[in-house]
Amino acid sequence: QRKLSFASGTTISWLEPKISLANHFKNGAAQNFPAEINKPASVREEQSIAEPCQLTREPEEINPDEELEDICDDKEDDLGAVEEQRSVILHLLSQLKLGMDLTRVVLPTFILEKRSLLEMYADFMSHPDLFIAITNGTTPEERMIRFVEYYLTSFHEGRKGAIAKKPYNPIIGETFHCSWRMPKSDVATDAGSNFSAHSPSEQVTLSKDLEGQTERDYYTVKFVAEQVSHHPPVSGFYAECVERKMCVNAHVWTKSKFLGMSIGVTMVGEGLLSLLEHGEEYTFSLPCAYARSILTVPWVELGGKVNINCAKTGYSASINFHTKPFYGGKLHRVTGEVKQNTTNTVVCRVQGEWNSVLEFTYSNGETKYVDLTKLSVTRKRVRPLEKQGPFESRRLWQHVTESLRDGDIDKATEHKRALEERQRNEERLRAETETPWCTKHFLKEGDGWVYHKPLWKTVSAAQTQQTDTN
Repeated sequence: QRKLSFASGTTISWLEPKISLANHFKNGAAQNFPAEINKPASVREEQSIAEPCQLTREPEEINPDEELEDICDDKEDDLGAVEEQRSVILHLLSQLKLGMDLTRVVLPTFILEKRSLLEMYADFMSHPDLFIAITNGTTPEERMIRFVEYYLTSFHEGRKGAIAKKPYNPIIGETFHCSWRMPKSDVATDAGSNFSAHSPSEQVTLSKDLEGQTERDYYTVKFVAEQVSHHPPVSGFYAECVERKMCVNAHVWTKSKFLGMSIGVTMVGEGLLSLLEHGEEYTFSLPCAYARSILTVPWVELGGKVNINCAKTGYSASINFHTKPFYGGKLHRVTGEVKQNTTNTVVCRVQGEWNSVLEFTYSNGETKYVDLTKLSVTRKRVRPLEKQGPFESRRLWQHVTESLRDGDIDKATEHKRALEERQRNEERLRAETETPWCTKHFLKEGDGWVYHKPLWKTVSAAQTQQTDTN
């Protein structure tokens, strides 16, 4: 065991710190840590929370009507703490080797973003109107193009501000729930996607019913994410719009490597979009992410080739996220094309920047420009903190987040360390007792993870039941 200590609040733990094994958290039973006088009560509270094994119990269903529009807006544009702690970063870099796996390296608290990685995945759904509009495409070609348009517009909102900071590493068993409400009038039904440019104030959607009818005038998109594995770190997430019979299921394994003056994060995994009205499934992958210029002003760059494919219709898309060459070249450049595989015909080309302006050129000669900075963003809806479970992201990390907002790095580090120690204790006890981890919302299927009650199963069951009744 080895520990490198710097000024208070900037400890970088390379291996597990020495912890008493007298008390553990068994997966399914909580045992309290002995009281520690020198730690805040909120830290001791974090250490005494445990989530029971959910293998034999139905996961909690979150009622979207309990969720309120999110008012949290943590932009990450403050460089203060990073600049103050530059000597710590230099010391950290001196200990790393090129290509080193950073998965088990506990990075200092001052570089953290004020949200969990699970919530960052939710922010990729900030344009639910474009997501829902995919299934409104009248032809397989149009639906594939709409999916590509939605896919390319999802990344810019997933980044909070221009400064690259790192979201919290989710604790195993951590979950995040949210939803979006989208007025039906704002979802494109005709040819061509509805790239609206309303102000955020125009996007406030109220939960009202149409007069004299029980049908609501908005669509609801529900989202759930869960950290299903710690080593390797794997997240599963699922979103659905029941009214439009469409859902997306994905699992992502994040692999971080040290690249000198950059940190590279590979997103290993696959997503599956299901359009049940059309019987179509679209598989897709995710690009790599890079934190550049980590000694000066860190910023995020995406890179790599991703593929989108629909086996039933024979349409596919190939998208390249270009990293900036050492000399010249543009930042954040992306190019791609949509093909009909059987004829090898290109039906759409795209070029531009994934965080600025995209240009779509269609086979009929038409061109469309999309300014991502003017796209309307629909705020997600989340339950108030007091109604959240102990392992839901915002409640789990609330003390770390509050301390970061207050600029108290020492206190944030203490809260973060308490969560990490608890996770290590749980993991060690499971290894000693050979107790497998029980996930709550996702089931292992082959190399991937699938939501326990995906829409394709519930719709199929409902149709079978209706057939039997008839």
